[in-house]
Amino acid sequence: MFYKKTISKFFKFDSLNATFKKEIIGGLTTFLAMVYILSVQPSILSSAPSINVNNGNMQFGGIFISTAIAAFIGTVIMGLSANMPVGLAPSMGLNAVFTFNIANNGIGYEGALIAVITYF
Repeated sequence: MFYKKTISKFFKFDSLNATFKKEIIGGLTTFLAMVYILSVQPSILSSAPSINVNNGNMQFGGIFISTAIAAFIGTVIMGLSANMPVGLAPSMGLNAVFTFNIANNGIGYEGALIAVITYF
């Protein structure tokens, strides 16, 4: 089929000893990993407390959308510029540190965001 040859030529399957079937399986595996990240990241970060009682926690929907956008941009840049089929997404370890170690120390997620921004 035409699209298989075009994709194979663009991503240089011949020089990398890859096949279209292997790449589809790898793509599905990466997709499932991204689905996991998109479900866990917002649930952890939305449990970070706020210093303002009326404000509540971080918004689940906003975290979900920002995680999806960041993963999309990173993955597209990696795929097109480096010609590497690698999915990039926000770190799953740092969100736990942010939520349970920094935000739960009485400074809330607002103070934790300020601490993270000033640290970097």
